[in-house]
Amino acid sequence: MSNLVLPEESYKLVGICIKVHRNLGMGFKEIIYKDALEFEFIKNSIDYRRETKFEIFYKGYKLPHYYYADFVVYNAILLEVKSSSVIANDFVKQTINYLKASDLKLGIIANFGQASFVSQRVVF
Repeated sequence: MSNLVLPEESYKLVGICIKVHRNLGMGFKEIIYKDALEFEFIKNSIDYRRETKFEIFYKGYKLPHYYYADFVVYNAILLEVKSSSVIANDFVKQTINYLKASDLKLGIIANFGQASFVSQRVVF
């Protein structure tokens, strides 16, 4: 038995990301990939929210600033879209912080900036 968090959902999500990468290739800005992903989510009847606002709390105090997640998919997976030559450690740290703020357990960093699509699961 697998210990993966949301294996079926994340498999389907990564498959859609691969489809987008195969179609567009590398080199576009992140916003283009986000638009294409949104098209695929709608086409495939996948539940998602784009640019979801999350508030940040410190010792019970709501901080004046917040962040927007690129996507929350299936109401359970935080999808961070990147267009970079590598998935940098900073992207992983950022995703962990986003998971903390959102109370979600699984994040996927989707990197469209390389010749082949690359993703990384981040579990918190």
